[in-house]
Amino acid sequence: MRICFLAISLSLFCLVSCQSPIEKKVIRNQINNQCTVGMYTSSPDGFFTNSFWLEGPEGVVLVDTQFIPSATKELVQIAEKKSGKQVVAAIVLHANPDKFNGTEYLSARGVEVVTSEQVRELIPAVDKLRREWFYERFKPDYPETLVLPKAVCQENATISLAGIKINFHVLGPSVSEAHIVVELDGHVFVGDMVANKFHSWLELGKVQEWLESLDYVTSLSPHKIYPGRGEIASANILEEQRAYIVFINDLVKKHHTGKKISREMKEKLIELVKKRYPSYKIPYFLNLGIPALWRLNFIP
Repeated sequence: MRICFLAISLSLFCLVSCQSPIEKKVIRNQINNQCTVGMYTSSPDGFFTNSFWLEGPEGVVLVDTQFIPSATKELVQIAEKKSGKQVVAAIVLHANPDKFNGTEYLSARGVEVVTSEQVRELIPAVDKLRREWFYERFKPDYPETLVLPKAVCQENATISLAGIKINFHVLGPSVSEAHIVVELDGHVFVGDMVANKFHSWLELGKVQEWLESLDYVTSLSPHKIYPGRGEIASANILEEQRAYIVFINDLVKKHHTGKKISREMKEKLIELVKKRYPSYKIPYFLNLGIPALWRLNFIP
């Protein structure tokens, strides 16, 4: 299994590196009279990952810290230049390296990086596995050591950062085993739970839990959704994400043979998903997602 994952990680690296860069855009929206939000998207080497910054009365708060330190550095530079204020805090939404890898760089700058207790506990094991996948390929643009964010909650809480009162919602598995979303005045930051016109990272295969998390976000009556990949969207994106997950899971169930997935079957299912969603980016994420869903439905 480890050899298989290492092979997939190498293919992910090669495929990402061959992607065309997206045009770098800086988007700024007014949330309320005390807070403005900006958006940064990484290069293909960083998996097109979104980070956001919240400009408050006492500084800037980042939401998610990026995969490679060079992107974290660029994110800080842009946020501070556009806001005219220092980055003083950052939030890690879930235990995936494109969310927590920037913690080392930010902590060295004196930035307080925070998350939930549940997410913090998961990070060391995730970091160990991903470091085996990615460190040699990305060094020196990969964190040398793991620096953990500070745990500030175990359940839903309102936390003040940079003079902004931010609602932390502690959720269970979806794209990660533990997850938080943060919300203020109907603006909800969901991380990779939602990908707008991008394929999702379905490695865990926890479909029902993911759908329940989407239901929870819907219950917040959001005005805007800030996804881990893709453009900021209305609440309609939650239903699009739900339909995407259900479609792939149903497709796997329909074609399941009761045996371990073959290479031919995996390729067939990937092509069917790509046909259904032809404009979605990073289809190589399906190389892990399809087998994960297959295993979930597999009865030996």
